[in-house]
Amino acid sequence: MNEKDFALLVESIQEGGKILRKEKKPARTFIFSPPDIRNIRKNAKATQVEFASMIGVSVATLRNWEQGRRTPEGPALALLKVASVDPQYIKNILNQ
Repeated sequence: MNEKDFALLVESIQEGGKILRKEKKPARTFIFSPPDIRNIRKNAKATQVEFASMIGVSVATLRNWEQGRRTPEGPALALLKVASVDPQYIKNILNQ
């Protein structure tokens, strides 16, 4: 790595530290809206118990998602995205 690239890297790290310490505002932010899980479930024509079982989460977790108390993350979010497009696929694959 040349000196110019290294200097840019150090500057970037220092800026990140300032943002974490709230000494500086980030240049940009990203806001992701959570999926409408209730709509996804209704599109799948499933009750909360059926849908929770279908995607492998507890009914309490599904209710928390639907009521906005919690937000799905990681693999659950990916699975919900698939379920929003093709709920029958999820039923066929996961309930074999």
